[in-house]
Amino acid sequence: MKLQISNLSKTYPNGVKALDNLNLEIGTGMFGLLGPNGAGKSSLMRTIATLQKPDSGSITFEGINILENQMELRKILGYLPQEFGVYPSMSAEKLLDYFARLKGISSSKDRKIIIKEVLEVTNLYDVRMKNVSGYSGGMKQRFGIAQLLLNNPKLIIVDEPTAGLDPAERHRFLNVLREIGTNHTVIFSTHIVDDVKELCTEVAILNGGKILNQNTPAAAVEALENKIWTKVVSRDELEPSEKEFNVISSNYNQDNTLNIRVFSETQPNETFKKASPQLEDVYFVALKNDQ
Repeated sequence: MKLQISNLSKTYPNGVKALDNLNLEIGTGMFGLLGPNGAGKSSLMRTIATLQKPDSGSITFEGINILENQMELRKILGYLPQEFGVYPSMSAEKLLDYFARLKGISSSKDRKIIIKEVLEVTNLYDVRMKNVSGYSGGMKQRFGIAQLLLNNPKLIIVDEPTAGLDPAERHRFLNVLREIGTNHTVIFSTHIVDDVKELCTEVAILNGGKILNQNTPAAAVEALENKIWTKVVSRDELEPSEKEFNVISSNYNQDNTLNIRVFSETQPNETFKKASPQLEDVYFVALKNDQ
């Protein structure tokens, strides 16, 4: 299964160029789309999901021309948008039955089987009789995954799914995604680097509607070996350091000093120590080079 995106462009009426001649190839497994807010992630997700049309370009999946055969794609698509609304006075089981009918599963027996399966996969079976309105944020997100699995989709799109979840809910949600990611093509859009590091077999960094970097997380990190340097500076030294060195990130210590991380082919000076590169460094280097 392969999703092929070629020369995709989209400019909104207000002049914002959301997608800029974007090219991307995505295979089976968990694919992380990483970028800051406003990078074009949701525009790309909505375009792939046939919710908006691009100005130019093409998208194909499993031999389907997505832009010309929207209904064919929707039959095998599972989509969880950033904002997922629910009906307040229905149990998870009843609401999933309603969604299953909408997705064309007419047999009551078939609906019961698939609903039981998706509730178990998403760890919601024990609370299936509870109204979804009473679910926590993480449970609602897992319910969102349950409803998109009803039609056994081949392509799954999840857009910023962990935003606002507490650490325990985020962990449970990522475990669910990890389980379904082995047999499907899953595009996981986020601005949280740790989500991608924990889940994805491949990652692309998007900003300004363009792909800045595409690789496996391990290979992307390895490419920065011997190029990341760190040093502790005072708050007053931060601004001069940023002017003198290629500072990609900085973090406060408990004593109010900062650890700065610098990208450089060679040691900036003898006060810097070599640091082990991380996926976060890959992200910041890509964004810095794009400025």
